[in-house]
Order: sequence, then C-alpha cells, then structure tokens
Amino acid sequence: MKKNILVVEDEARLIEIVTDYLEDAGFNVIQARDGKKALEEFESNDIDLVILDIMLPELDGWTVCRRIRKKSGVPIIMLTAREEEDDKLMGFELGADEYVTKPYSPKVLVARVKTLIKRIAAEPVKDENIIAFPGLEVNVKSYVVKVEGAKVDMTPKEFDLLIFLLDNRGIVLTRESILNKVWGYDFFGELRVVDSHIKKLRKKLGSRADYIKTVVKVGYKFEVE
Repeated sequence: MKKNILVVEDEARLIEIVTDYLEDAGFNVIQARDGKKALEEFESNDIDLVILDIMLPELDGWTVCRRIRKKSGVPIIMLTAREEEDDKLMGFELGADEYVTKPYSPKVLVARVKTLIKRIAAEPVKDENIIAFPGLEVNVKSYVVKVEGAKVDMTPKEFDLLIFLLDNRGIVLTRESILNKVWGYDFFGELRVVDSHIKKLRKKLGSRADYIKTVVKVGYKFEVE
C-alpha cells in the first residue's frame, strides 16, 4: 500500500516539483497550499508523513505543526527559506522530526522521507519486543507506549529518546550524549532541545514521570526504584 505524504507549500512550482519526485518514488501525495487547508487534509486523510513549509497563508507552519502534534505523532519535515538556529530550535520543540532549508535538492528530500518512513515502519532489532516496568509498557516492535494501561501517543523523536533512556537505564547520560545519539552528530542545535523533549516526555509519562531522573549539571537517567 502506498504511503500518503501531505505536502504543504504555497509556491506552486515548488509543490509540483516535490510532488513529481515523491510520486516517482512510489508515494501518494496530497497537496495543501495554506495552513488551513493542510489541517483539513490531515483530518480527512490517513497521513503517513507531513512535509510542512513555515511561511504559509492563513496559518503558518508553526501553528499547523503544533495542532497536528496535539493529535498525532506522524513524522513531520519542516521547510524554510531561513537558516536561523532559533527557527530550527522552534521546529524541534514543536515536535518536528527533520528540518530542511531552502533551496534543497528534491532527491535529498525524498531520501529523508524514505528514511523516516522506514524507521517508523521497520521492526527494531531487539530480542525482546516489550520492556515493562510498574505502570509503564513499551513495545519496541510496534512503537506503542502504555502508561497505567492507557496508550500514549509519542512523536518519533520522543520515542527514540525514551528508548535511548531505557537502553541505558541506571546510567547517567549527559545532554551531549543524548543529543548526539537521538538527534545525530550533524545536528547543530542547542542542548536545551534535550531539556525541552525531556519535559514533554515526562508530561506524557504522567504518573511515571519520576522514572526519568535529573542529574544536576550533568544530564538525565532512567531509573526505577
């Protein structure tokens, strides 16, 4: 079954180029040229990934990203003509998974789409599928997290962060090590993006938020007492 990609871009020529490349790669493309239409299409279709421009009519990309994240953990790639670090940090704090600066190669964009889709769909190479603690269950095969028996929606980055903490439970992890492992060595954002995602992760863990311990002036560790 083809994956549905929602492309949100107000530049007519650019959205057609991106659509052509994605369709050639085997994806089904749904277009939106303003923020309001993007949310309507997201609600009306089973979307597997969103490519989202920041500068849009009606509603900007920040607003669209924020509203999507309230309902879904679908992968989001944000597009912008600006290279300012604060813009990238804003995108990641809102829950974006990738950030592409214009001008960009459509082939590279498609490659990033494939990588994100593959990461979500692929089965993680692990001996056990479920990691369980009192009140917390994580299925690393189906990417399902349950807190007190209730399913909790997480973004791909939040899930990666949780798995990294679980894989190193009992070990103090510096912000630098978390940033490098979860975001990659080529990510040049500030360390506070880690703190921001830890805060969001704790909120979603609810009654089990205390499993993530803060180690003052160092970083974090996952520990079940």
